[in-house]
Amino acid sequence: MIRIGIVGAGAAATAATYALEDAADGVDSTILEKSRGLCGRAATRRHEDVVYDYGANYVKSDDERVNELLTETIDTDGLVDVTDPVWTFDSRGEISKGEGRDDHKWTYRRGLTQIAKRLVARTDATVHRETRVSTLFRDAETETWRLEDDGGRSWGPFDVLLLNPPAPQTAELLRSADWNAPVRDSLAAAAERVPYRSVWTGIFHYPFELERPYYALVNTDKDHEVGWIGREECKPGHVPDGESLLVVQANHEWSVDRADEPPEATLERLADLTADLLDDDRLRDPGWTDYQDWRYALPDDRLDREPLQRAERDGLYCLGDWVVGEGRIHAALRNGLDVGRRVADTDTER
Repeated sequence: MIRIGIVGAGAAATAATYALEDAADGVDSTILEKSRGLCGRAATRRHEDVVYDYGANYVKSDDERVNELLTETIDTDGLVDVTDPVWTFDSRGEISKGEGRDDHKWTYRRGLTQIAKRLVARTDATVHRETRVSTLFRDAETETWRLEDDGGRSWGPFDVLLLNPPAPQTAELLRSADWNAPVRDSLAAAAERVPYRSVWTGIFHYPFELERPYYALVNTDKDHEVGWIGREECKPGHVPDGESLLVVQANHEWSVDRADEPPEATLERLADLTADLLDDDRLRDPGWTDYQDWRYALPDDRLDREPLQRAERDGLYCLGDWVVGEGRIHAALRNGLDVGRRVADTDTER
């Protein structure tokens, strides 16, 4: 029996949990997640009859293994493909056709969190929500790991430890570790060097249907206050007929500048920017709103491999989109599958 401790229940962690139990015999996995939900920044909320993905928008079909995972391996009931195209706009607000994002854009009628829920459902893993891990311990004599949460509860022992939080939070956790200091500090420093873009996301619901020939708009020159506008009504099952819901994501600089401002003021300004871009004054006055300030939204570089490889010799693995340097769900899922298989192979070799 190999005992696995997993910090965080993002896409990579749940993919690794699935891959481990699929590839190895005798796996006992424990997932500790600080929030109430699963799948990290692939996040879904519901408001009355509306479902909306307010972090990541969909899963791209850029990876054969991820496609197979979604369309063949796990339950496909409710899996939908956004078929409307993605168009572009520039810093002046000029909208143009096409951007090459017209391959499969997968989500679910019940939202992207279904990925993690369905992966975990295929395992015997135990998930503990609202459990924030604060400290790591490595027992050199037994070569096992223990964790402590912020309530003082101890978890473990674990033969292998997987860390899935964003790089800055993983670095903070590593700094707390009672573990081989040179390896610990080298890996923590490498994680601290991974740069991130912040994204302030506004959600705007309207009691009318917005007629547009595209699913979403993306800013290609990175010089507009708005980085992305997605129409959730283009996702089957998300928005009732005759209604619209826009997911509007601001660019990094705009998001950082307004991180400490009242959300109501930021939502009002973002609605105005959206109305200007889409040339529709009705969009200045949504029926209801929601928001999320994603401080660690998109990694802009990858983790150095050398300190990661040294840590893996002690049974500690980092995983997530920041490990591979590509802020996309398919990249996180692929990395999780890779890590799970690698841990299973290592255990077999032992």
